[in-house]
Amino acid sequence: MFKKIENAASCEVRAVIKFLNTRNVRPCDIHRQLKEVYGDNVMEESSVRRWCRNFNLGRGNTHDDERSGRPSVITDQLLTSVDEFVRNDRRVTIDDICEHFPNVSRTIVHEIVKDHLHYSKICARWVPRMLTDEHKTKRMAAAFTFLELYSDEADTFLNRIVTGDETWVCYASPESKRQSMEWHHTHSLKKPKKFKTVLSTRKLMATIFWDRHGVLLIDFMARGDTINANAYCETLKKLRRAIQN
Repeated sequence: MFKKIENAASCEVRAVIKFLNTRNVRPCDIHRQLKEVYGDNVMEESSVRRWCRNFNLGRGNTHDDERSGRPSVITDQLLTSVDEFVRNDRRVTIDDICEHFPNVSRTIVHEIVKDHLHYSKICARWVPRMLTDEHKTKRMAAAFTFLELYSDEADTFLNRIVTGDETWVCYASPESKRQSMEWHHTHSLKKPKKFKTVLSTRKLMATIFWDRHGVLLIDFMARGDTINANAYCETLKKLRRAIQN
């Protein structure tokens, strides 16, 4: 019993056919021996006869002949041009690329962008503020300073950190029952309705400070006032008293 060889390459099987054909083994016997070693699905007997005939006519190559198919339109120059076009405007669409390269089909453009250049559309992410390089450098320097202080003082340093921020706060202005009174006929079926709370469009500026344990100070700015050096100094004085207490 012969040991089976699975998934043999076509050129390997043809080399065996060439060897046995050179030893004057008949095509039917070659096919039988191939099936014993490579299995029943190795090659049809008609194909074995065809390869034996080709070898007898002087063929020596066991590999497939090169096929003269349609030449690929995707060239290195085209890849470079599309890549430069995308880099100039990252929001360009496939339709825009097709308009810029009218001689290239949409299918080829999509293949170039996805499979060859490996581009994919990514949505922009919302960020609170647009930071400049200077801002990022200062934040990184502050972060390194905090890490050094935390390395030296541990939780004692964290207890001394106070964070502040400002925000607009809308407030509700409830309407009294007298203010909600309307003129209606006595036989009118439409009755006025009054909601318990109506959110007012008016708002106040609130400055909030907190540490790792909770909120230290909430300072509301009076209507009509503006933030300036004097107002901020008064807020910091209130914060100092809140920390001391």
